Amino acid sequence: MEPGGEGGASVGDGSTDICCLSYNQDCTSLAIGMKTGYKLFSLSSVEQLDLVHESCKDLNDLSDVYIVERLFSSSLVVVVSHSKPRQMNVFHFKKGTEICNYNYSGNILSIRLNRQRLVVCLEESVYIHNIKDMKLLRTLLNIPRNPTGLSALSINHSNSYLAYPGSASMGEIMVYDANILKIECTIPAHDSPLAAITFNSTGTKLASASEKGTVIRVFSIPEGQRLYEFRRGMKRYVNISSLIFSMDSQFLCVSSNTETVHIFKLEHIPERSEENSSWSGYVGKMFMAASNYLPSQVSDMMNQDRAFATVRLSFLGHKNACTLVTIQKLPRLLVSSSSGHLYIYNLDPQDGGECVLIRKHSLHGSGKLDAGREGDGETPTPVSYAATVAGQKGPPSNSMMTGYSEDGGALRGELIPEHEFAVGPVQLDDEKEFPPVSIHGP
Repeated sequence: MEPGGEGGASVGDGSTDICCLSYNQDCTSLAIGMKTGYKLFSLSSVEQLDLVHESCKDLNDLSDVYIVERLFSSSLVVVVSHSKPRQMNVFHFKKGTEICNYNYSGNILSIRLNRQRLVVCLEESVYIHNIKDMKLLRTLLNIPRNPTGLSALSINHSNSYLAYPGSASMGEIMVYDANILKIECTIPAHDSPLAAITFNSTGTKLASASEKGTVIRVFSIPEGQRLYEFRRGMKRYVNISSLIFSMDSQFLCVSSNTETVHIFKLEHIPERSEENSSWSGYVGKMFMAASNYLPSQVSDMMNQDRAFATVRLSFLGHKNACTLVTIQKLPRLLVSSSSGHLYIYNLDPQDGGECVLIRKHSLHGSGKLDAGREGDGETPTPVSYAATVAGQKGPPSNSMMTGYSEDGGALRGELIPEHEFAVGPVQLDDEKEFPPVSIHGP
């Protein structure tokens, strides 16, 4: 069984030694799990991919790492390997020490983190820990069968909403408040089983896709009201690889096993009730109904919810994980691939359209620049988004992220704010805050 869920991708194609790809909560860091351990990269620069940390090959006998999650830009990292699939290992990677380990009754399928909670998903149960002391707060037993560990956890400091499938046969979403430990709402999102769910950065919106992969829906949280519906294509039963909001919640990115990445813009289309009864309104409704029977090229032109921007990937058949970030003051789309590469694209936040590849990095070796090689050995030339905003002479008018740490947290630890179980802030550079203890769970 392979893990699944928000903001990352498990890799099981056997073509490389990369087992998984995941971004941290604010997408300032990329983690990859490998047959020999794991690596952490900082995402603060377009020109250079900085290797923040590489685990020792003999670290606790961890091989074939298929889950690696970093807590924001701190030194806390959670690792699960195929050599010990029932054991969660929590490390302080800068000091090279183990904070704790915890064993479960079944294979761990996914792990989610925020500054207050650590959530472990098994196939039919969910464990909620207090991240301050790793105390087990609640176990959700006998949940609907969830073979990929599909789950999402909001990252805003004021809430800890947890989402997971509420049905094994339909696309129902359970939203659970992991702070006060109660069910918040149930959302009937899709007719077919869920394939992807993700929260926006403030925990006020939840996006979902089903196994069919054709329709993406966005709901308000905690009410569960449908806000948006996007169609990524008419092809049926694509495999969704990643689904993620930009940090400012203006854009939603979805990738699949096809060569196209879709970026949707969350903007309200004004209602024109006076047209609903008019001839033009009637024709518009007929066009929308007819689009269900037309080729995707035609229906995409007719639908108002078509993608704002797209990317045609240069590879096919490799798992990928996407994210939308602001790097060096400009909006970028990042695509990491199980082939062992990170692709960086410019995204025009005003006009959208086809995103332009500006850099390709290798995830192997020391993490240095891969000379931008793109098949013919040439470095991709940065073209538009206004020639990369005329050589970056100033910040764009529409930035997708604020409060971005340029060093990616590589130079300092992160302070975790106080919450209901914390005596004080948790400084992960202080090893006294997380003594290396061994905890054996259920």
